[in-house]
Amino acid sequence: PSAAVPRLQNDSWGRQYSHALFKAMSHMLCIGYGQQAPEGMTDVWLTMLSMIVGATCYAMFIGHATALIQSLDSSRRQYQEKYKQVEQYMSFHKLPGDTRQRIHEYYEHRYQGKMFDEENILGELSEPLKEEIINFNCRNLVANMPLFANADPNFVTAMLTKLRFEVFQPGDFIIREGTVGKKMYFIQHGVVSILTKGNKETKLSDGSYFGEICLLTRGRRTASVRADTYCRLYSLSVDNFNEVLEEYPMMRRAFETVAMDRLDRIGE
Repeated sequence: PSAAVPRLQNDSWGRQYSHALFKAMSHMLCIGYGQQAPEGMTDVWLTMLSMIVGATCYAMFIGHATALIQSLDSSRRQYQEKYKQVEQYMSFHKLPGDTRQRIHEYYEHRYQGKMFDEENILGELSEPLKEEIINFNCRNLVANMPLFANADPNFVTAMLTKLRFEVFQPGDFIIREGTVGKKMYFIQHGVVSILTKGNKETKLSDGSYFGEICLLTRGRRTASVRADTYCRLYSLSVDNFNEVLEEYPMMRRAFETVAMDRLDRIGE
């Protein structure tokens, strides 16, 4: 053997195992032949076999480590992958810079860096669990809204399970006057302005709702509604609105009372 490699036959077992471990790791982790080149065909083939095993183990380690890191925050990774597609879409269609910035800000406020398939998750749960989660997620909305605070808990649950979360940016027209109304909105957080023909402007904020007049009268929108700040709203479709109120006719009267008051204010 080479003079650079010490003879280990008479050394302590600790020294022998240390050198053996070092040589094995140099084969498997560095994917090389260690301190001394192989001599003879047996050494050559054993060294190649060692390097193949080492390369396989190294690849498996990298693969498992990568999978572990990705699984630590899969929702953020899903968001990043989705937003990369959005960026490529914007680039492909050559959208202007200000539009791209608004889309970027929308994604930041809507998803806040994490993306979940919430509909699929809730769909897999039992009805009691689904209702419990929805009631918890909408607890601030219920606490701030007098309509819900004084209502039958069953009505509140029935209403909440049909709501859909939406985000609007400052300056967005949530409702345009004269259009056919298909939704009403509950404000979780934000400020909106109700704009009428007479240039009257009414502000609504957390705990308020709007858009119910059109659903009750089955007519066209009587006013426009513009978002003044970033608004986190819950929308309710006309079909779901009527479905819930068929079960709770007393609540229809509560909506009608507020609707009549609002119509009086705008002179309709």
